[in-house]
Amino acid sequence: MDWQQLILDHEVGIRLGFFLGVFGIVAAWELAVPRRALMVSRAQRWANNLGLVLLNSLVLRLLFPAGAVGVAALAREEGWGLVNLYEMPFALVVVLSVIAMDFVIWVQHVMFHAIPVLWRLHRVHHADLDYDLTTGARFHPVEIILSVLIKFVIIVLLGAPVLAVVIFEVLLNATALFNHGNVKLPAGLDRALRWVLVTPDMHRVHHSVEDDEANSNFGFSLTWWDRLFGTYRDQPRAGHEGMSIGIHRYRDPRRVDLLPGMLALPFVAPITGYAINRRRWGDSDEE
Repeated sequence: MDWQQLILDHEVGIRLGFFLGVFGIVAAWELAVPRRALMVSRAQRWANNLGLVLLNSLVLRLLFPAGAVGVAALAREEGWGLVNLYEMPFALVVVLSVIAMDFVIWVQHVMFHAIPVLWRLHRVHHADLDYDLTTGARFHPVEIILSVLIKFVIIVLLGAPVLAVVIFEVLLNATALFNHGNVKLPAGLDRALRWVLVTPDMHRVHHSVEDDEANSNFGFSLTWWDRLFGTYRDQPRAGHEGMSIGIHRYRDPRRVDLLPGMLALPFVAPITGYAINRRRWGDSDEE
């Protein structure tokens, strides 16, 4: 049995192990030294946010049993993808594939803010009234399905190796839990990490109720894309303790923090603004 087959056979266990490990570390950190006081009880939020995670996992396992690594294995067998057109060291192929997939996820995130029908789905993630590690895994099932399909396309176009896909999946899940953590890093460490990895203080700005702040810092793992394309914002105007999290008109916990409300959220209320190319900022007239 070769090592790629070994990864295929144990991919679920590898990803689950890293998820649970990082979740436990960040959860303990939040409990010991929280960055902000929570508006809604942790028990209620975690039960519903993690309930959504479980639902999404079941949906994906039902619809795409082979997952992204299965697509990568198929691409390898068929010789699909850009990396198969050139002779390159395998390690370089893995690194370039991970970076390319991270960039595509960044572009996808921008599009989910810029296109109204996609924002309907993505606002489930942003409507959370608090910001902690469970926010990082809180997405509507339809958004998750679209994200997986986009991931499949980029894997095929790149010809990303199985190892690169597993590394990317682990990195994406781990950094999403970390940078949504209700935690604070020492200022010097935060500044240093921001040159490569998205930190909790950096990404928290993206969850502000203020539109111009929410339409910044789109990265989940690497910070380079926000810096390169001009969407980087250092700090929120009101400070991390004073800023409001969520979406202006969605402030009722029964509507945004309970599972039935989260599932219904994309299908209620019109989209009136909030496009990323909006030029006038102020009090939001959006949901």
